[in-house]
Amino acid sequence: MASNLFQFALCIVLFSIVIPLASYANPSNPNAQKPSPFEFIKHLQGCHKGEKVKGLHQLKTYLERFGYLNYQNSQNQTHVNDDDFDDLLESAIKTYQLNYHLKITGTLDAQTVSNMVAPRCGVPDIINGTNFMRAGRKMAHHGHNTLHTVSHYNFFPGRPRWPASQTHLTYGFLSGTNSNAISAVERAFNKWAGATHFTFSQTQNVRNANLMIGFHRRNHGDGAPFDGPGGTLAHAFAPTDGRFHYDADESWVVGSVPGRMDMETVALHEIGHLLGLGHSSVPDAIMFASISSGVTKGLHRDDIEGIRNLYNV
Repeated sequence: MASNLFQFALCIVLFSIVIPLASYANPSNPNAQKPSPFEFIKHLQGCHKGEKVKGLHQLKTYLERFGYLNYQNSQNQTHVNDDDFDDLLESAIKTYQLNYHLKITGTLDAQTVSNMVAPRCGVPDIINGTNFMRAGRKMAHHGHNTLHTVSHYNFFPGRPRWPASQTHLTYGFLSGTNSNAISAVERAFNKWAGATHFTFSQTQNVRNANLMIGFHRRNHGDGAPFDGPGGTLAHAFAPTDGRFHYDADESWVVGSVPGRMDMETVALHEIGHLLGLGHSSVPDAIMFASISSGVTKGLHRDDIEGIRNLYNV
């Protein structure tokens, strides 16, 4: 009898522990424990030109996805689907290292791998051959000193933006968006409104909204499929498209929680794209392409200078 009472008491204690943990998880994310789709890059650390290593063809796909590699526009297409570390792959890695202020080695050193496996925005760093993480950087002289960078913000190729007459934008949420996400995105819009000439308001008429926000999984019909937990977190389109999509397979929360992604921080980044900003090369800027789990960020001076430069305000 005493043994049964002890087992019953133990079950009560375990139940009281498990329930809070379960309620903390994202019920819409049954795959949260699966490895990141970028995890394979860790096994390639140390690779360099001239080697043939299993998995390098996946790295080529990764770099092509974010704009760094394009065998179709090259005279050398023989290595597009193989595991050879060729000249084009080395050049793509050097460009990646340049964009992210890493030591330019052309090899998969530890810092480069660490940067590549971090969760990131799905918008490419280079679009149609235009490296907008490097283009558009303003430079300045200080006396007889050499040129140095004073800003790192960038725009989409062609500098698309909202018309000068359209400073008020409406936004709506696709069905199924929960209240925590709606509140997080609303706060993000308020922060952009406080730093720009734009104003924003939510509308229930989603189809007629200037900006549409929703959660999607895998291939969702916009030509930029998500990849499951980890990997790409979200993406948004340049003006005046207006679409902003979260990856529903991520473990989303509000605030700084280890192992989880903050919806407001990611919304701040994607709204920057909706307004016309590209990726910044400033790690502290909200428009930096990658972010670690458990991290929250706000608007940076580089982001604000970028949007004001784009709209001449």
